[in-house]
Amino acid sequence: MPVESGNSAAARQVKQKRKSHTLSIRRTNSTEQDRVALPREMLEGQDSKLPPSIRQTLLELFGQIEREFENLYIENLELRREIETLNDRLAAEGQTVDGGDLSKGPLKAKASHSTSQLSQKLKTTYKASTSKIVSSFKTTTSRAVCQLVKEYVGHRDGIWDVSVTRSQPVVLGTASADHSAMLWSIETGKCLLKYMGHAGSVNSIKFHPSEQVALTASGDQTAHIWRYIVQLPTPQPVTDPSQVSGEDEVDFSDKDEADGDAEGPNECPTIRIPSTTLKSHQGVVIAADWLVGGKQVVTASWDRTANLYDVETSELVHSLTGHDQELTHCCTHPSQRLVVTSSRDTTFRLWDFRDPSIHSVNVFQGHTEISVSAGQKIIALPHDNRQVRLFDMSGVRLTRLPRSNRQGHRRMVCCTAWSEDNPTCNLFSCGFDRQAIGWNINIPALLQEK
Repeated sequence: MPVESGNSAAARQVKQKRKSHTLSIRRTNSTEQDRVALPREMLEGQDSKLPPSIRQTLLELFGQIEREFENLYIENLELRREIETLNDRLAAEGQTVDGGDLSKGPLKAKASHSTSQLSQKLKTTYKASTSKIVSSFKTTTSRAVCQLVKEYVGHRDGIWDVSVTRSQPVVLGTASADHSAMLWSIETGKCLLKYMGHAGSVNSIKFHPSEQVALTASGDQTAHIWRYIVQLPTPQPVTDPSQVSGEDEVDFSDKDEADGDAEGPNECPTIRIPSTTLKSHQGVVIAADWLVGGKQVVTASWDRTANLYDVETSELVHSLTGHDQELTHCCTHPSQRLVVTSSRDTTFRLWDFRDPSIHSVNVFQGHTEISVSAGQKIIALPHDNRQVRLFDMSGVRLTRLPRSNRQGHRRMVCCTAWSEDNPTCNLFSCGFDRQAIGWNINIPALLQEK
């Protein structure tokens, strides 16, 4: 018995020593109480000027951080195991291929296919890296080729669409989420007229080919046709935008967004009643456009259909069905009875109404939206990162519009529109910074740089 008690006493001493050592070691799989108690015991004998409540809060926060790192560590271990498993499988397949005769049968085709894929990947990587180098040299010259001329400020919410009239007088139209559409003087930037007939966001605006009539589509499930009469003000001298200085990539997104209220178009005439209301859709009308001649219009909706209307009678002529998801856009050919609709189902459809007895449709895959192209075969593509990039018809990037701390869009760019005959501004853009911008693009110099 005395021997046993001595052994037990020695065992207890060894356990106490181990316990005293373990108190200074962090355990990765400890309980919630242990996590809080452990730092508290370690800091009991230390002096601190922090109040106990603040110390307790800090300890709890550090415990949460520790748990997050533990979770990341566990996930990292699992990913490493998966990668090792995949590497083992790939190594086994590679041994099988290497052991066979690559000069015969499907093994040769498989090897050549994998080689071509690797070659294509290397080419793509090389082109991407070199394009970044080339675009860095083009940054300095883009200011001379693309210049900001005028800003059109007055909407109280983001601008979805921008359009230019095809007949005299030439004015700029904008459609905004603030339930209004506005007409602007291109030269002076002054608001000439405001349309307030919609009960929802105005998503699109298009002008009649030859008359002073506008077509707007809205989130209130309707499209409106309304007439306008505007008088252009006297143009003022335009300041040289090339004198604007600043870093090209400076972020100015925190600029006061109340600019639209400072120059709000409170004095411009307002129209509240449309001439014609088109209402056959069961969802948001996202876009609308005039067919050649201006006697019919087409609308695109989130109810997955596009409707063709007669302007004079307001009657529904055709309902264009076939898309599997919500429509995102529609547009028409300027000289042919052709309609294009795009959808979130990644397709766009070409509808042919040239023969009244036959309405053919062609379906194309791989698109989610329709880009804006010009007669000079240049595409202006708006981006969510506040940039507008210009491409040629083969997909080669030409340049991007300059953006600095004093000019350019400060929010997502929603739409672009060309007006090649205008001597002041031949490209317009709009976005969710509540403004539209008129640009002067030196197209010959741009193509020469290419």
